[in-house]
Amino acid sequence: MKQEEIKEMATADLKERLAQMEKEYRQLKAQHAVSPIDSPAKITKDRKAIARVKTELRMREINSK
Repeated sequence: MKQEEIKEMATADLKERLAQMEKEYRQLKAQHAVSPIDSPAKITKDRKAIARVKTELRMREINSK
């Protein structure tokens, strides 16, 4: 998910998407702990995407005050 896409989304949609991304990330980490996944770089990409969404939500929170 690119930064431009994140900025275009509504806050409620971002929160919903963040919850979904975190759930998928936890499942991927658990799966990788049991048996190696094909692309371990996906874990890093997912973690960075979650951070981007959290950053945008925090920026919106700060700007609304």
